[in-house]
Amino acid sequence: MTFRRPARALAAATALVALGALAGCAEDGTGVDPQRVDVAAAFYPLQFVTERVGGDAVRVTNLTKPGAEPHDLELTPRQVGEVSQAELVVYLKGFQPAVDEAIDQNGGDRALDVAQVRPLLAANAGGHDHADDGAGHADEEGGRDPHLWLDPTRLAEVGDRLAQRLGAVDPDRAADYTARAGALRGELERLDAEFAAGLRTCQRREIVVSHTAFGYLTERYRLDQIGISGLAPESEPSPRRLAEAAREAREHGATTIFFETLVSPKVAETIAREAGARTAVLDPLEGLAADATGADYLSVMRTNLATLRTALGCS
Repeated sequence: MTFRRPARALAAATALVALGALAGCAEDGTGVDPQRVDVAAAFYPLQFVTERVGGDAVRVTNLTKPGAEPHDLELTPRQVGEVSQAELVVYLKGFQPAVDEAIDQNGGDRALDVAQVRPLLAANAGGHDHADDGAGHADEEGGRDPHLWLDPTRLAEVGDRLAQRLGAVDPDRAADYTARAGALRGELERLDAEFAAGLRTCQRREIVVSHTAFGYLTERYRLDQIGISGLAPESEPSPRRLAEAAREAREHGATTIFFETLVSPKVAETIAREAGARTAVLDPLEGLAADATGADYLSVMRTNLATLRTALGCS
């Protein structure tokens, strides 16, 4: 199951060089903390949940730097080595082909695929299906939406499963991992309740988004996403699709066309001009912006809630 165009594969020779370099680091103790579990997280939401469940007992390395688009990740030789050396790798199979390849080669038995915690939604869940817009998204993405973390209750399930895996790696602190996962679940359930209450009574239920990353959010809170393009944010919608999206925005009385922090707003701005609407950021939380000092999953989700309430005229 692949959600995006595969990144360029790392050469086997490069991977072997990386492994040799990391083996040297391991021998002299560099970057290794024997008191903590070494975890590699593929991208930000998985880093967040791992840090919250693991606490001081884990050392988490995020393979995707802040401000980078996670789908386009190409691992450096050092990162390939980090995957091979980690005691646990937390990833979403099919979301980042370079990570999948590194795990297949070096870390399959130490990996937690969060897509297996609960079956993923279909790619057009929670909205209109525009897979026929000429971009070929259905074949590219395997028909499944990977953005499970936009439903806080699903992220809580990931936390519970992660606690089990950390407990298997580090049995002496298994109870601590379970307790922290329970605390995180409580926070995520409160966030879920805030979204449910905040979006219960709104003048509109449709959100127009630059790409259909919000199926979990719209299905959970009974909204309807109108995607200008499919799941691939870098794809260019056809002129026909742009005209259709502008028409749909006008028909639904949309006041706001949403774009994302890590991709260009140009398509959203084009639709907004045609529909007489404004633009605003709705963050799919694939990663934090490079300048997002002090922000985390919870704060960004609450910002999303406030943005949606304004755009949809919620009381």
